Amino acid sequence: MFSVLFDYRYDENGNTIGEPEATDIANPTRLKWEIPAECVEMIEYSSHFALALLNDVDLEIFVHNSYGKGFMKICRLSPDAYIQMALQLAYYRDAGKFNLTYEASMTRLFKEGRTETVRPCTIESCAWVRCMDNPKSTREEKINLLKKACARHQLGYQDSMCGKGLDRHLFCLYVISKYLEIDSPFLKEVLSEPWRLSTSQTPHGQTSRLDLTVHPDCISAGGGFGPVADDGYGVSYIIAGEDILFFHISSKKSSPETNSARFARNIGNALKDIRELFQPTSTSSIDKSNGESSHLDNSKMTFRGGGTVNQADVDEERNIVNN
Repeated sequence: MFSVLFDYRYDENGNTIGEPEATDIANPTRLKWEIPAECVEMIEYSSHFALALLNDVDLEIFVHNSYGKGFMKICRLSPDAYIQMALQLAYYRDAGKFNLTYEASMTRLFKEGRTETVRPCTIESCAWVRCMDNPKSTREEKINLLKKACARHQLGYQDSMCGKGLDRHLFCLYVISKYLEIDSPFLKEVLSEPWRLSTSQTPHGQTSRLDLTVHPDCISAGGGFGPVADDGYGVSYIIAGEDILFFHISSKKSSPETNSARFARNIGNALKDIRELFQPTSTSSIDKSNGESSHLDNSKMTFRGGGTVNQADVDEERNIVNN
């Protein structure tokens, strides 16, 4: 299975091929630390504090294998916008309200560019979510509003990539206000609002040396991150080829407002409801299930699944910045 890796300067045991050029390397020396008692006390306190934070994480991995990017492209919708709208619908059903939502966007078009913020919770997305749960709304109305919401999301993503986002500018104004000792009620208000839904798409392919079309059993769920707000969710998602999606959903056990397993179910139902807009009379061959959800409680788990994966076929919003 991994023979492809051994063609790149590794032997059959997985060790690197070649001899070290330096021959006068000194042997390692064990460092002996002198740690004062007050420092030991602080280390122990920090260790207990970090362990308490770890034990408070409620992590759920949701594998959606009913359909993936292939169906989204058939609907002529951006896969990233499609998933973000599903998250908006899922969150509204979970919390009963809308909240500030964060999505990371790359700014690699600029020298030393890092990230900017996309705000998926828009006027258009809210209108579509309300329409989805309105029994009087027609299928055509729901589809039209979804297309408008996705188009608005794509525009926001493209603006963020091109330096036209607003959150980094707001942060710069905040830094300047602190330097000039200017009190700004506006900046205090907009920068104090919590991101109760923090999201990011993680690229699945990390190397071109492992062809996932040849080794589809090496598809894995990847990793995630924690919630930004105490009463919020952190959602990392991976578009793994045409037919499978991975969601890492995190929240805090101490929050009575959140539940990662419940949110995973809401995401699955939202994706199912969107698909049924475009396939109202069919639960056809792509309808395997709503997916599989696994709860992680301070343990490690790797998911491997099938599906068709094309390493070069990444989500269209990411093509510009990644190539």
